[in-house]
Amino acid sequence: MQSRPALLLSLLVLSLASVTYAQDQSAEDRDELRIVALEALMSAPPDFALPRVKKILEGNNSDEVKESALFVLSQIDLPEAHQLLVTTAEQSSGDLQLEAIEMIGIGGDPEAMAKLDAIYQGGDRDVREAVLEAYLIADDANAIFQIATQSSGDDFEAAVEMLGAMGAKDELQKLRESGGMSEALIEAYALSDDYETLLSIAMDDTDLTSQAQAIEYLGMVGGDNVGDTLVNLYRGSDNDDIKEAALDGLLMADYDEGVLALYREASDAEEKSELLEYLVHMDSEVLWELIDDALEGER
Repeated sequence: MQSRPALLLSLLVLSLASVTYAQDQSAEDRDELRIVALEALMSAPPDFALPRVKKILEGNNSDEVKESALFVLSQIDLPEAHQLLVTTAEQSSGDLQLEAIEMIGIGGDPEAMAKLDAIYQGGDRDVREAVLEAYLIADDANAIFQIATQSSGDDFEAAVEMLGAMGAKDELQKLRESGGMSEALIEAYALSDDYETLLSIAMDDTDLTSQAQAIEYLGMVGGDNVGDTLVNLYRGSDNDDIKEAALDGLLMADYDEGVLALYREASDAEEKSELLEYLVHMDSEVLWELIDDALEGER
């Protein structure tokens, strides 16, 4: 009895060579058969699989079938397979092009990866996003860093966000040193759990907008002493935006002890009301006691 891979390979040959058999099937049935047969090529010798995958890609097949072929192609470690992926990424369009770009990232061949920058530069927004994702798959933070240094606006933000998702702290630090601070960079520091950099920005009051954003993200990132740090930042500032950012950070860090301490030491009625609202959102254990005190007019 034939093994499953051998049987499926036989089905592939039949699906490609037997016109009479194919005509008796619906297009959907043919696609399903070819996809199953393509999956079997994953266990075939590369020299056997490559020409058959190439024939599928060059033939009159649906995008669904061709996308399956591209995945198989990404697993074939032959120069001709790598080049065929690049050619498809360069010359096709729509979903097939995006799939080919992703498969280059999955394959990870250095020569194929080197062609992605030109595809990025000449592509639309979807293509540029697909290239960034391919670099992410291949764990190529340096390539994304290079894109970030040459980009602005939405493209810069997309590249920085990807670096944050990768935890590429070194590359993000270089961007800060070369291009200054931006909202996208601060968010990326949060995504990469870079507490030290966020703390550095949070302590710098030369740019209040950046400082407030960093303070708020500190609460999201967390840390052993983040609660006390946020409380001290609140106490040490006269700026309403900074104080609000510190409270938002405390809310995200779920550090109601700090908010409670601020509430008890506050003397201004408006400030006390705001702090009580935060404690309501945090569902503090002492909330009902504080509410009773407020209703009785006690401070």
